[in-house]
Amino acid sequence: MDKIEDTLKFTAPIPPDGRHRAEELYRRQATQKKAEQVYLNTLSVFFVNSYLQYMGFETDLDNSDSWKPVQQTLMDVADLSLKNLGSLECRPVFEDAEFVYVPPEVQSNRIGYVAVQIRKSFREATLLGFVRQVQTDLLPINQLQPLDNLLEYLEELTQVRQAELASQSLTSNKTLVKFKQWLENIFEVGWQEIESLFDNQRANPDWSLRGANDSFVSRGKLIDLGKTEIIQSVILVVGFILEKEQEIDIIIEVHPICGEIYLPPNLQLMVIDFEGIEGESIMEAQTRSTNKSIQLQFSGDVGERFSIKLVLGNISVLESFLI
Repeated sequence: MDKIEDTLKFTAPIPPDGRHRAEELYRRQATQKKAEQVYLNTLSVFFVNSYLQYMGFETDLDNSDSWKPVQQTLMDVADLSLKNLGSLECRPVFEDAEFVYVPPEVQSNRIGYVAVQIRKSFREATLLGFVRQVQTDLLPINQLQPLDNLLEYLEELTQVRQAELASQSLTSNKTLVKFKQWLENIFEVGWQEIESLFDNQRANPDWSLRGANDSFVSRGKLIDLGKTEIIQSVILVVGFILEKEQEIDIIIEVHPICGEIYLPPNLQLMVIDFEGIEGESIMEAQTRSTNKSIQLQFSGDVGERFSIKLVLGNISVLESFLI
């Protein structure tokens, strides 16, 4: 049984840099009790930091309260900041301990708590396990989860955070574009006459809806999709015709900017519906390697909302409309 338990822990020497930092902070304390507390906290944090870096996680000691002399002096803190994830509390215990002491001031704003067993030589430590949350000052060591669970948990947090960061790359124009105002010749900032965005050879995009209908209204906008190897921006063109009293035919096109022949590969154009399942894509188009334009066409009723979403890599741009 002992052999099985050993595989769920991690024992190694405490790196010299960690011991030197602990000694430095130890000497700054006003009382012996506080000095010992800070010394153990610093050893614990550095040991966990070294282990997680070895396991491939990005840590940030400089942003950890435990690495700042003032915070160490004022609080009983042993936190390790993990980039984009939060703070992991690294609580020290001695070899004969049955409980892990978790001060009230660190029982919140933590992504988890790790128990670090410090050997009496102060040169070696063991990671005993972890818990995600605590609700008591004294956490029984026998309630700790295995160390492998910590790694799985941090990996899950990393994936969730990466997904959140990807969604935050969405650039959303909060201005609601209103077609009724376009009919009154009032246009939102950024929406320009088509001819001003194209060179002479492409001054009149092929609009299948336009024909001889004088009620066709259109505008274009320069869309920044961030830096790519090929193109940084594209031209989004939106046009519509009021065919019936309550129905509008809409056409959307995306074109390269002046000086470019093709759109970037794998550029996605989507129409997002807000009348059914909010945020649902109802139609899409995607470029290949040599697309000079992409187009979507649909109809909507007056008073409905929809959005146009352009996606290139991890960059998204959203434009919202009211018919």
